Amino acid sequence: MAEAETNTFINDKDDQETVPNIITFFSSLLQRVAESNDHCRLFQSQKISVFHGLTRPTISIKSYLERIFKYANCSPSCFVVAYVYLDRFVQLQPSLPINSYNVHRLLITSVLVSAKFMDDMYYNNAYYAKVGGISTVEMNFLEVDFLFGLGFQLNVAPATFHTYCTFLQREMCMQIQSPLQQLLSQPSFNIGRPLKIHCCFNEDESSHHHQLAV
Repeated sequence: MAEAETNTFINDKDDQETVPNIITFFSSLLQRVAESNDHCRLFQSQKISVFHGLTRPTISIKSYLERIFKYANCSPSCFVVAYVYLDRFVQLQPSLPINSYNVHRLLITSVLVSAKFMDDMYYNNAYYAKVGGISTVEMNFLEVDFLFGLGFQLNVAPATFHTYCTFLQREMCMQIQSPLQQLLSQPSFNIGRPLKIHCCFNEDESSHHHQLAV
């Protein structure tokens, strides 16, 4: 089920070095969220956590996500589930919005957790630490903090998975729009208000609100 949903985002080429479209669209979405929340820091204080670095990493979000894809060897579905986990995390931890100082650590941790939950075979924390450019001790701390931040809510229903795939499809459509079209398609948001990955999606409701805040 999950693999079928992600086929839309995978390139037609069989070359394993080819980066799936899901990586491009996911990184684009996170880049816009991080940049928006960086601006919000000028107006509203944000909590510092174990995911924050002292400085912005020099590697871009796209390059970092491509590195994770290249070396982690996890299924493409793991990146959709990682997206779900990140959104749950920021909804449960509203004082910790995604920004340029924490997005890389949140990414490596969310993919690690999703791979352990989704895949039959996966690398250990020491390996993911090397991929992410951090120590094994830090990787262990990040995983525990992330799990507690999620409230250990790791299950992703098929309907939820499909919904987040549609969010990424929307991002794909935005990639081919002109700058003016992108501006007009963006929902308005208040200056100084942290931008979340999407707006108030409640998985427990029978009718889902597919309104993105990016």
